[in-house]
Amino acid sequence: MTTRPNEQDLTSLKGRTVPVQEILDLFRVRVRDHRTVYLISQALTDAGLTTLPDFAVCGQRSNVDVVPVASLPAQATPADPDDEEEEEEEEALPSHALPQRLLLGDIPSARRGLVSVGPATPLAQTTFLMRTEGVSQIPVTTGMAQIHGVVTWGSVSKMYEAGKPPTLDNAMEKDSLPLADARQEFFAALPVIREHGYLLVRGDDGCLSGIVTAADITDRFEGAARPFFIVGEIESLLRRCLGAALDQEAIKAVQTNKKAEHRTGQVSDLMFGDYLRLLDGYQTKQSMAERADANWEALKWPNMPREQFIGRLKRVKDIRNRIAHFDEKPLPQELLDELTTFAKLLRAFVS
Repeated sequence: MTTRPNEQDLTSLKGRTVPVQEILDLFRVRVRDHRTVYLISQALTDAGLTTLPDFAVCGQRSNVDVVPVASLPAQATPADPDDEEEEEEEEALPSHALPQRLLLGDIPSARRGLVSVGPATPLAQTTFLMRTEGVSQIPVTTGMAQIHGVVTWGSVSKMYEAGKPPTLDNAMEKDSLPLADARQEFFAALPVIREHGYLLVRGDDGCLSGIVTAADITDRFEGAARPFFIVGEIESLLRRCLGAALDQEAIKAVQTNKKAEHRTGQVSDLMFGDYLRLLDGYQTKQSMAERADANWEALKWPNMPREQFIGRLKRVKDIRNRIAHFDEKPLPQELLDELTTFAKLLRAFVS
């Protein structure tokens, strides 16, 4: 549950450069969404503060400056409420939303611990652990700080091929072990993981904190990439049906944040907020609501319940904004299911 800190805690941030995570921890926020971002922004504003850059669009490990609102130059007030909504949509998906660096420690397996054995462990017990624990590598260590070697299925195979006695010492890889610090940049470590199939990771205390394998990388990026692909498919389907049903004037009507010469009338230039303004009949501005009614009729979807469709589309927009912030935690399964269901719905109506 989000908790608003007292005024003293808030004002103590003034003039400091702090990680975004520190601000989230202060409010006891685990995941940024529209509700929590609004509550934090409002609390900072009430204290006369803001952040540069905006904490809502930075990676959680990024640093922001907490500065007085009064120190910022005044901004022009939008002349039209619809234009203001458009600007909010633009800010929701900034191009700089990526974290500054992805570290090895950001991969869960790099910090979750690992199975290891001591140098006096029998080889049979070591391979038994590899089978029962479902791992392909076991470090041989003393106190998790001193690494003597690593037993892998490949190194065991080489031992037998060389005709050596089946001992732990003979079964170990000892030279040029793939080892890195948790603070090392992730992408710089990829060639090592590709070469060896794994990478041992040391934590801040110098002891082994985990191991990153090729399978861990696949799992990590499948979880991060899949929502983007589904949202991309949804957007492609929306553009196909809207582009086929609506003329350029209808499209230009929602491009209110652009100068006249940049209102292309092309559906490919729209964002999710624009799709809602094209179709939502309950907008504040009456003229846009009337246009939306006409646009919905042009789609010729007599069996599609409009209110339910708009509600689902709003949910997709919220989820899209969330994943665009590149949260370290994977998208919860229930939200992924919402995206998948909406994509299936659109496939059935888009020829």
